[in-house]
Amino acid sequence: MLAQKAAEAAGEKQATDIVLLDVTQICSFADYFVIASGESARQIEAIAEEVEQALKKAGTRSIHREGAADSGWVLLDFGDVIVHVFAPTERELYDLEELWSAARTVVRIQ
Repeated sequence: MLAQKAAEAAGEKQATDIVLLDVTQICSFADYFVIASGESARQIEAIAEEVEQALKKAGTRSIHREGAADSGWVLLDFGDVIVHVFAPTERELYDLEELWSAARTVVRIQ
């Protein structure tokens, strides 16, 4: 599964609190969200690049990339899978897990 590969790739760069949410029943624009945290702009960028490379090797390229590591949030859109890489402060502020609390948690890696 593509979303699982994204979560694993984030873990390769020591992302913390990785969550894979199944949003198929509650979202019209994606099937899965992967949410992960990085401790610095450098780490956020490394996580995003690792996810892009891993999914590229799996035959999928991102449709869109938004945000910047130094802003504390990078979004990678792979169509059915959307990856959010946050700094801790921004992750707490946007609180996507609460916003999408009706989603089923597939994986949580602390």
